[in-house]
Amino acid sequence: MIATACRYETPSRKMTRMRPGKYSGSRVMGCPPALLLLYLDLLLYNPPMKYFDAHTHVQFAAYDVDRAETVARALEAGVGMNVVGTQIDTSRAALAVAQQYDGVWATIGLHPVHTSKSYHDTKELGEGGQEFTSRGEVFDFAAYEALGRDPKVIAIGECGLDYYRVDESTKAIQVETFVQQIELANALGKPLMLHIRNGVGEANAYLNALELIKSHAKVQGDVHFFAGDWEIAQKFLDSGFTLSFTGVVTFTHDYDEVVRNTPLDMILSETDAPYITPVPYRGKRNESAYIPHIVEAIARIKSEDIETVRTQLLENARRVFGVT
Repeated sequence: MIATACRYETPSRKMTRMRPGKYSGSRVMGCPPALLLLYLDLLLYNPPMKYFDAHTHVQFAAYDVDRAETVARALEAGVGMNVVGTQIDTSRAALAVAQQYDGVWATIGLHPVHTSKSYHDTKELGEGGQEFTSRGEVFDFAAYEALGRDPKVIAIGECGLDYYRVDESTKAIQVETFVQQIELANALGKPLMLHIRNGVGEANAYLNALELIKSHAKVQGDVHFFAGDWEIAQKFLDSGFTLSFTGVVTFTHDYDEVVRNTPLDMILSETDAPYITPVPYRGKRNESAYIPHIVEAIARIKSEDIETVRTQLLENARRVFGVT
């Protein structure tokens, strides 16, 4: 773990995988002193997992210069991580990161906006950096199935329906790809990580996704970055899906009703890093080490004791994803 922290290598390169308790002295010698101390602290004290970031993208290009340090900060803070893929390349990269660390897992799948070619605005951070164009990937069931059999893969996704930034003509391929990923989750017996986003002024994406889940899914899972109303939330909760909330709950009250009404044992916390940075880090790149601020906000909204909320949200992650 120390060695890979000092020199991160992309998944396409041959890398030496290090875990706590194993390190190469010759490689550690070139490690920056501050980073070396951080990793020695992890090695010696092995902080227990106290929080779980159910959805992060630390494999994205936004972390190319300091990925290992970012992961180390999370682990030192007691934050377990679920690194979520969006295409085959970022899914492979997510698994490669997860395989390097205890306390880090991966989710693999094809994001609905990547099922067709579409341009995204320059404010987004993604696989290509400050801006990127989706190439329109065709879902390869066999390739994703091979990845999904790795024990470090804990869910399938992020998959679902996104009607916000796409043409009407893309909806059919989104539905087809979503069903394929539901079938993959069924085959592997792993939960779904759902991405659902409505178009402007309508709620069809959530309702359509729910219909497909009821028709095809034999597994449950989590609705990532839930942004629907309480009526929609109840439908997913009744289907056995947890709802996860991001840093947005630290700076807006738009989600308070849903957070307040959702049973505590059906909530997960997530950063969706590098996006949606919570208070007090607004304006900076997000990271998993900030998850305690999201948990605190959930506790405040629900008028619950912070430690009670932290403990239950961690237990929820263990139940949904089987992480230990």
